[in-house]
Amino acid sequence: MEHELWITAPFNRFLSAPANAFLNMVGVRAEDPTHPWANWLAIEIVVVLLTIVLFAFLRSRLSVDRPSKLQHCFELTYEFLRAQAEEVVGHGSRRYLAYFGTVFFFVLFMNLIGIIPTLESPTMFLEVPCGLAVATFIYYNATGLKANGAFGYIKQFLGPMLWLAPVMLPIEIVSHFARPLSLTIRLYANMFAGEQVTNTFLTLVPYFIPSLFMALHVFVSFLQAYIFALLAMIYVGTAVAHEH
Repeated sequence: MEHELWITAPFNRFLSAPANAFLNMVGVRAEDPTHPWANWLAIEIVVVLLTIVLFAFLRSRLSVDRPSKLQHCFELTYEFLRAQAEEVVGHGSRRYLAYFGTVFFFVLFMNLIGIIPTLESPTMFLEVPCGLAVATFIYYNATGLKANGAFGYIKQFLGPMLWLAPVMLPIEIVSHFARPLSLTIRLYANMFAGEQVTNTFLTLVPYFIPSLFMALHVFVSFLQAYIFALLAMIYVGTAVAHEH
């Protein structure tokens, strides 16, 4: 059993019964019923709560005349994501911007929280990137069906010419089902490797050198959040395109 972090302890102490009830409902039994909460899940919930508090705080202090530095940072991030979505998805990209922004900030905050001593990045556990990848897979297919209709969306899998359909259909199906795997492995592998390198140097050398790797960890956190959001934009863009 994994070492229980201090942030997970209150979940197992006060919320073990609801967790066990849910697991029993879906037919899963916890290895230790007294400790059903995993570290990654507890930290992920904390990240969600902190994100809600952060954006509620930011919204309550929005100002046109005297914007704060925090507001400037988020406005620049919003404009960057909006420009990227417009370039990748094209006209009508704003209707999908909420999902892109949510994915970007959620992945980013989960990546960055691992820098705090005694905490871990939830994205270094396979379950978290997998869940995000599956959610993105469902989302872009749903947007494609909504934008093109069932028949129009299925036509995208058949290729440019009807006689190519027997060849293109299995290739497209395999390609689409490989996307969640690609999203999962990319995020998981990068964050797991970065976390292990940082922790190793923290134990070997207590000063200066670990800070360099922590700075690298911050860079990788931003980069992986951007790549995940960008790939989500690409998948949505291809799904809602009408030229197929």
